[in-house]
Amino acid sequence: MADELVLLFVGSGLSEQKAKETLKNEVVSQSLKSSLDQVGKLSPGLQKDKDIGKLLYHTATKLKARKFQSIIVDYHNPLDPVDYGKFEGECGVGVVITPDMVEAAVEEVIAKHRNGLTTQRYKYNIGLIMSEARAKLKWADGKAVKSEVDMQVLDLLGPKTAADLEKPTKQKGGKGPKDVENAKKKDAIKEAPSVENFLGKDGEVMSFMELMGEAVKFHKPGENYKTSGYVITPKTMDILKQHLKETGGKANNGNCYLRYDDTNPEKEEEKFFTGIKDMVEWLGYKPWKITHASDNFDKLYGYAVELIRRGHAYVCHMRSEDIKGFNPPDSPWKDRPIEESLQLFEDMKNGKIQEGDATLRMKTTLEEGKKDPVAYRIKCIYPTYDFTHCLCDSIENISHSLCTKEFQSRRSSYYWLCNVLDLYCPVQWEYGRLNLSYTVVSKRKIGKLITDGCVRDWDDPRLFTLTALRRRGFPPEAINLFCAKVGVTMAQTVLDPSMLEACVRDVLNIKAPRCMAVLDPLKVTISNFPGDHSGEITVPDFPADEARGSHKIPFTKTVYIERSDFRENADKNYKRFSCDQPVGLRHAGYVIAVESVKKDGSGNVTEILATCKPSSDCEKPKGFIQWVCNPLVCEVRLYDKLFYHKNPEDSNEVPGGFLNDVKRDSLQVIPNAYVDQSVKNAKSLDRFQFERIGFFTVDKDTTPGKVVFNRTVTLKEDKDKN
Repeated sequence: MADELVLLFVGSGLSEQKAKETLKNEVVSQSLKSSLDQVGKLSPGLQKDKDIGKLLYHTATKLKARKFQSIIVDYHNPLDPVDYGKFEGECGVGVVITPDMVEAAVEEVIAKHRNGLTTQRYKYNIGLIMSEARAKLKWADGKAVKSEVDMQVLDLLGPKTAADLEKPTKQKGGKGPKDVENAKKKDAIKEAPSVENFLGKDGEVMSFMELMGEAVKFHKPGENYKTSGYVITPKTMDILKQHLKETGGKANNGNCYLRYDDTNPEKEEEKFFTGIKDMVEWLGYKPWKITHASDNFDKLYGYAVELIRRGHAYVCHMRSEDIKGFNPPDSPWKDRPIEESLQLFEDMKNGKIQEGDATLRMKTTLEEGKKDPVAYRIKCIYPTYDFTHCLCDSIENISHSLCTKEFQSRRSSYYWLCNVLDLYCPVQWEYGRLNLSYTVVSKRKIGKLITDGCVRDWDDPRLFTLTALRRRGFPPEAINLFCAKVGVTMAQTVLDPSMLEACVRDVLNIKAPRCMAVLDPLKVTISNFPGDHSGEITVPDFPADEARGSHKIPFTKTVYIERSDFRENADKNYKRFSCDQPVGLRHAGYVIAVESVKKDGSGNVTEILATCKPSSDCEKPKGFIQWVCNPLVCEVRLYDKLFYHKNPEDSNEVPGGFLNDVKRDSLQVIPNAYVDQSVKNAKSLDRFQFERIGFFTVDKDTTPGKVVFNRTVTLKEDKDKN
């Protein structure tokens, strides 16, 4: 029967691993099977429709009122008669929104707001335009509408100017008409944070909360009871008053703890503790206090004893392997006398019971149907997460306990445990994990990649650990910006890494100074190099804003260009250097033309002899290329995706397992790239834009004798580049 259900679930679109995990939960698996059977009666083919399968899985796992499950599956409604036409109309069934419809609707709204846009330009309330466009097309894809709005606004106003990027100054004398109008538009869609406003004063890292602003709405201090699902007891209000007294009413902008749930003595490693602290602070957070679950072990043991005394826990002799991973039957020891459980629990503490022979289990049932979760095991008698987390939150007077979506099934035990002990009960807030494609994130699997030599260590830049992203050169501002743009959601989200890379480009475009480099150098000798030239030129660090500084680089008769920037014979669309087409040297003020070409015995070009003219004395060339002179020889590392497939852990997508999906050529090392002299004093994690190539970051492997660069991200693709 189990094998049949696995096949049924896999056929509906679940991975084999997810199907087996689902089978462990009897309530969810039966709910999903019921839905699939129901769909199969309508049309057997629908059972294998993966989109429908995802919806049914979501219904089976998320729907609390299961009596309405059949309504979602086949529109069965307990209130007869049902107006199916009206029901489908309200749901948007059969509605088709074409790109032309989106374009026309946005054009109409843009026309209405044209005067405001042309007057206020990019400071105009784009959210209002989005809101009105969405109202015209109720069932349109929000991303498609946003894209069309952005495109039409850009077409109307052109690119942002320096004035557009300036922050608006506050007006004295109260609110103006526009402020009043905007205040009334409470339902207008708020735009995602943009690259122009994600930096704080003096370029400081803005926190995620600062970026999100009002998008993250928590309950107010002491109003825990107003949140969905919170359990209220006769003592709740008195306990909350005491909580407010002890915390002074702090919540948002209050004190943030960093706590290590060190409850498993076999798995805790010091490097992970220090690494977590390092990464949290790198992202811009300074914990108010760092604590450990083990700090409270004496209190936790006392709470466990009290739990037994109150009849809410008992010592069970089912072995750990018998209860792990599935829902066990009711334990025959559930009704054992309280005094007996108290004595056995003390024996557990004193080592009088062999490891694995007993556990302390709580008399409660989780949302997922799991009965009597374990509170303590015998390995130096240590508590489990289910027992420890909520009690440590209570001890520390936490107001908002944030966790990922998979802990939603523990919320009931979280509230239950605090309440049966008459302790202050915080609120658990669950959010969807932000996952990326083309990667694995579990410690075990990353460890396997390291052991098998697929990557070098936890900070290998091909991984998506925070330490790896930092080493590759991703700035913390970009990660905060990315998370803010994605937003806080309850849904499990899997995004393409390109979305994160786009945020990295946005940040580095502002923060990374420019320099010139060639990865595959080709020598060019300028035969008529002007004798009166100083041999040095000044290059702006940020060409779009020269006031931000500059650096000097040598310029003599011998320069090196990128080999791919030269062709002997070029077609009409080619815009770079060729025998019959001059090219400009960026920042130099000169245009060079081919005089002759030298080749080796295999016909490969080894050197170009060229002449030069000042840019002012000749026609503007079709293109300008980067170059270096008297360069610094550096090592450059280029990174590609580590895996071929989006979901390397999915056995349907990668039958041989994730290790067989590794790209063995995902790292390309260029040992002798040429970079201009401005980077010679760069230190680890300094970031630069190599003009026309990409963004690069100094790696920690750099030595006094050689700088090592990691390519952080490429530049945006230019469709017109030839």
